[in-house]
Amino acid sequence: MIWFKDYTLDFLQNARAAHMGAHIGIEFTEVGEDFLKGRMPVDERTTQPFGILHGGASCVLSETLGSVAAWMTIDPDLYRAVGLEINANHIRAVTQGHVIGVAKPLHIGRRTQVWQTDITEEATGKRVCISRMTVAIIEQGTLSSQKDKVVVG
Repeated sequence: MIWFKDYTLDFLQNARAAHMGAHIGIEFTEVGEDFLKGRMPVDERTTQPFGILHGGASCVLSETLGSVAAWMTIDPDLYRAVGLEINANHIRAVTQGHVIGVAKPLHIGRRTQVWQTDITEEATGKRVCISRMTVAIIEQGTLSSQKDKVVVG
């Protein structure tokens, strides 16, 4: 297992209830040996004016999962995980239901991590988006404007 300690889904759901991911309906659904899985609705919060899943919403799902997963691999009393870069390839449109994101590490280093999130349509299992995110691991106190020690997404 790659995690710093055993994190439960309940802990992740409640760690920061007021974040962007929660606002658009993202929920964590599984913590695996080397992955974090989440689910997001395709509804008025996550679609573009043309009624299909907004590419930005896919990036929010990817960044939420990647940032939280990166944070789960470090000592949160000493370090923070913050996004440096994200990219996404949008492969097919989705108009309803839910999408599932699975974030897995491509690289876990002392100062940087790279996470890939595969997003699929829940109903069909077809790939909707593939995203890659680079995360910086910084010492606590580096972001002095944030008061709490938990950075999730």
